[in-house]
Amino acid sequence: MNTQSRIPKLNDVSFDGALLWFSEMKCRDLHFHPDDDPATLEKISDGTPSFTALEIEEVRFIIDELDAGIGHDQVIEAAYPIAMHAMGIMLDA
Repeated sequence: MNTQSRIPKLNDVSFDGALLWFSEMKCRDLHFHPDDDPATLEKISDGTPSFTALEIEEVRFIIDELDAGIGHDQVIEAAYPIAMHAMGIMLDA
């Protein structure tokens, strides 16, 4: 049984820290929309949960920490370019 978390550490509670964290989540194929509860997310390929119970708590904690530190709107703004890139949509600089 694998009990090691796949969730990267949040290095800084800032917009850049959030951007880096969402980018690392995407690199690990764990990207999601910050408005979604990680407990409800499933892998499209087989319907299994995307996150373990430990990972769910870690993701919730990080999102709550970012919300408190930079505000929810900024968390969404940090996640946005990562999500667009994951869908193959390139944004202007």
